[in-house]
Amino acid sequence: MATGSATGALVRERGIVVNGLRSPVLEAGPPAGEEAVFFVHGDPGSSEDWRGLVGLAGVFTRAIALDMPGFGKADKPRSGYSYTVAGYGEHLGTALEQLGIKRVHLVLHDFGGPWGLAWGAGSPDQLASVVLIDTGVLRGYRWHYLAKIWRTPIGGDLFMAGASRPAFGLLLRHGNHGGLPKAFVDRMWKDFDRGTRRAVLRLYRATSDLADVSEQLHVALAPLQVPGLVIWGANDPYIAPVFAGRQAETFAVDDVVVLPGSGHWPFVDNPEAVAGAVIPFLQQVMAPR
Repeated sequence: MATGSATGALVRERGIVVNGLRSPVLEAGPPAGEEAVFFVHGDPGSSEDWRGLVGLAGVFTRAIALDMPGFGKADKPRSGYSYTVAGYGEHLGTALEQLGIKRVHLVLHDFGGPWGLAWGAGSPDQLASVVLIDTGVLRGYRWHYLAKIWRTPIGGDLFMAGASRPAFGLLLRHGNHGGLPKAFVDRMWKDFDRGTRRAVLRLYRATSDLADVSEQLHVALAPLQVPGLVIWGANDPYIAPVFAGRQAETFAVDDVVVLPGSGHWPFVDNPEAVAGAVIPFLQQVMAPR
């Protein structure tokens, strides 16, 4: 199956098996380019979060997004997978290797930030640029209120077990005064099954201190001065906008775009503004060297 638009390239759908785990893949542009834009979703999320941007980037380069284990339509194993920042970073690296991608421009959101940057810290020769959307190197970060609940034994499990569609919608609305599109919320809720809830709990409980993880990432990445673009929702209730400007401590930041009225998913509540920043940045950093 493939989809396209008047302004974007055809988006192709296929699957990939990484270390025995299946994931859906969205791809546009040249099917075998060794340089590519790689989109990494957060929690909860999936490759579908990026469909529009994959198509737009595919006009001038290879662009790929996949569901990470435990999310979207990917496999969600009870055992045998490391639901940790390091585990996701290794999984991402193996996927890139299988896809034949050797020079990577990362577009990251939410927990996709630590996952992608963990891979980048270990593969500095392959990391070409980063687009950080409400994520990044979060030095000094403290867990948001939902994370504190999820990290609590028994209490977090009961909270997850009691999740409902109306409550889920209210949580996603937090920080988005106009709300998020119903179709987006419905899709995310459909994916938020028992396997994803289990993955979320394991991930947050395995990540004892995201500030410590971020400090390690800063030490590894700051000397590289990787070109970066930062986009943030001004009303993000989970990762405060103060962290947007702080990404310049680690990356060679091209621009910091803070969107008034946007929450934690600015590529959903203001897709035109996000695309208007992301696409020119990628075209610039991917210009012939």
